[in-house]
Amino acid sequence: MTSTFDTTTTTITAADDRRRWIALVVVCMAMLMNVLDTSIVNVALPAIQKDLGFTQANLAWVIDGYLITFGSFLLMAGRFGDLIGRKRVFLAGVAIFTVASALCALADTQGLLIAARFLQGFGGAVSSSVIIALIITEFPRPDERAKAMSAYILVSVGGGSAGLLLGGVLTEALNWHWIFAINLPIGVATILLGRRLLVADSGAGLGGGVDVLGSVLVTAALMTGIYAIIKVPEHGWGSLHTIGIGAVAIALMAGFFVLESRIANPIMPLRIFRVPGLLWSSAMRGCITAGMYSVFFLSALYLEHVRGFGPVDTGLAFLPMTLAVSGMSAGVTSRLIGRFGARRLVPGGMVFVIAALLLLANAGTDTPYAPSMLIAFLLMGLGISTALLPLLTIAMENVPGVDAGLGSGIVNVSSQISAALGLAIFGTIAANHTRALRGDGQPLNEALTNGYQVAYVVAAVLVSVGLLFVLIKLHLERRRRLAESAEPVAA
Repeated sequence: MTSTFDTTTTTITAADDRRRWIALVVVCMAMLMNVLDTSIVNVALPAIQKDLGFTQANLAWVIDGYLITFGSFLLMAGRFGDLIGRKRVFLAGVAIFTVASALCALADTQGLLIAARFLQGFGGAVSSSVIIALIITEFPRPDERAKAMSAYILVSVGGGSAGLLLGGVLTEALNWHWIFAINLPIGVATILLGRRLLVADSGAGLGGGVDVLGSVLVTAALMTGIYAIIKVPEHGWGSLHTIGIGAVAIALMAGFFVLESRIANPIMPLRIFRVPGLLWSSAMRGCITAGMYSVFFLSALYLEHVRGFGPVDTGLAFLPMTLAVSGMSAGVTSRLIGRFGARRLVPGGMVFVIAALLLLANAGTDTPYAPSMLIAFLLMGLGISTALLPLLTIAMENVPGVDAGLGSGIVNVSSQISAALGLAIFGTIAANHTRALRGDGQPLNEALTNGYQVAYVVAAVLVSVGLLFVLIKLHLERRRRLAESAEPVAA
């Protein structure tokens, strides 16, 4: 089996050390653009609808187009990074994303904006698919890697809440076109600095040929599956639309795995699924991500529709979460990992997330923002900081170097699908409960609040199930280690 990443201490010159930390900033700049564009558009939707004359149904494609292509091309792009070079794939993705952002900023028709959002999602997938692989290649030492990954987590999480605030400021102060135009200088700077600072790698090469059919199958499976999920609030879980398209996605994915098991040069070597820790930690990251996105989605709706917050005030309300993540990412989480180990931190982080969700579930129609919601957002920031970085460390610590891009893609896909599932599930639960209460004559604000509360409780239950799984998994691992250490004594 191919050896995993070399974690031994190597001699690094001061100049090279400075280069790779600046290179970390460069890849995080690209990640920031990708994350911003999953949330920054939300607060500008009313202005976009008014300006371009969107119907409510067509307006959804401004969000959905980005999410579908972003989630669908992660695996394929990550694997191509392993084959043809991660730097090359990263820069190509940033270039596509930047061009698409310019098209979005210039869009004066519905069709152009939607098409540009599809292209923007594709560019975001291509660049972000290899970011984790680039980081762990540049930082082989566990202590340095933990610090670098902390910066990645900060951008991944903080970018979501920053997008809400920035989108509100730009839309109110200027116009919605600027939420896309702001990407242009960042994208150009990322390309120029990336070409200079990122170390070029040739990749494993294409000598064995390219698995074109496998690439098409996995991308089509993810695309149809994500489309089915994000359209659940519109059609319902039991509708022919959801079941039919979901069945097509499952059939395509099944065909993909059959193909990969039979060909010599698969786009996804099935050995990746035997890597210890990759699958279960990715699943737990997905569980927490679903809970986190429920907070972004439901809390934004609650603050705007029930409490009457404007776009800027709503963005500011999420600031404690971002500050908590920033504080933990400034070296606290990496030091905790070095002292206690990644596995011991995960349960505590998940407990913080559950507590935050339960606090939000108690917010009523006139509950003041401080202290309850403020504390909830702080706890959510502490929880995701304490859990996501250790889980990312566990996921990638045993991935062979030749498969780093694919491993990165699997981690990212699990988060994207979980986020889409979480939004569909919690949004449907909240909407159905609100609709039932309205039918019983309850006032709108109370019905909306009760709907959000039920959805928060379901999210807390989901993360609690994940916590139970983690505790059982860690207990079994501990028993196995004790048994292995006792074998020589018994002999």
